[in-house]
Amino acid sequence: MSMPPYCGRFAPSPTGPLHPGSLLAALGSWLLARHAGGHWLVRVEDVDPPRTVPGAVSGQLATLAAFGLNSDGPIVHQSQRDALYQQALDRLLGKGKAFACHCSRSELAAQGGIHHQCVARAERAQPAIRLRVPPASVVSFDDGLQGTIVQDVHAEVGDFVLRRADGYWAYQLAVVVDDDAQHVTDVVRGADLLDSTPRQILLQQALGLPTPRYLHLPLLLGPQGRKLSKSEAALPVDPARPLPALRRAWVQLGQDPAIGARADAVDGWLQQAAAGFDPARLPPGDISTLHVAGEAAPFAP
Repeated sequence: MSMPPYCGRFAPSPTGPLHPGSLLAALGSWLLARHAGGHWLVRVEDVDPPRTVPGAVSGQLATLAAFGLNSDGPIVHQSQRDALYQQALDRLLGKGKAFACHCSRSELAAQGGIHHQCVARAERAQPAIRLRVPPASVVSFDDGLQGTIVQDVHAEVGDFVLRRADGYWAYQLAVVVDDDAQHVTDVVRGADLLDSTPRQILLQQALGLPTPRYLHLPLLLGPQGRKLSKSEAALPVDPARPLPALRRAWVQLGQDPAIGARADAVDGWLQQAAAGFDPARLPPGDISTLHVAGEAAPFAP
């Protein structure tokens, strides 16, 4: 099957149930894919086994299904893709663009926390592998919602990890390899990952891969102005009551609340939302919320 000119994806990490911020990213990416007449894929980013919560993968996928957000292709699990990541790493090592690093966290912290040269006092049994980021590695890209983003990756990030010293794959390598392998043309995700994008573009360039378009949606903030996330015990969305949560996310994405207001089923609501979605209404800034009767609702200052 030939891929359309637009292919988006939603890629949750199975560290707990889906929460309202996850739904905002999932719905936003789904709407933009449908608006472009493209595909929308789901990828399970379980590349970090110590953080994976038992049962979270099946729970997240069941919740997405209850919300009518079904992948247009096979669901990919990063935990099953070691061979692809190793091939990419071998290419970088073979070209001298990646190197083994024996530095410990404490040794790096003493140097300001940014790796520009190895300061290890002893070799480790299993070193980390880092991407070599030379001086003047400045990345600039136009985000579809946040505008032009510029980062000096050398100065602000330094040589970053591709495979960790514990043997697990770093997110940056896995996401770049998977986006290319799945022919993703448009990455739509939360603005908390905006800072990672220059690293991913630099890695795409090092591997000779195309760079997708990026659009970073606003974050959903709690009443104290902090990111609404699993780590702050945000209540998960209720798969038994999908319509209220979908309507809240729709309004939080800046869309007309009258659209889909009378729909009484998820499929009908999604059809109306896809037809009435207006990307020009997406808010670039963070969204504040109140907790009302145990649920997150838009907050009007």
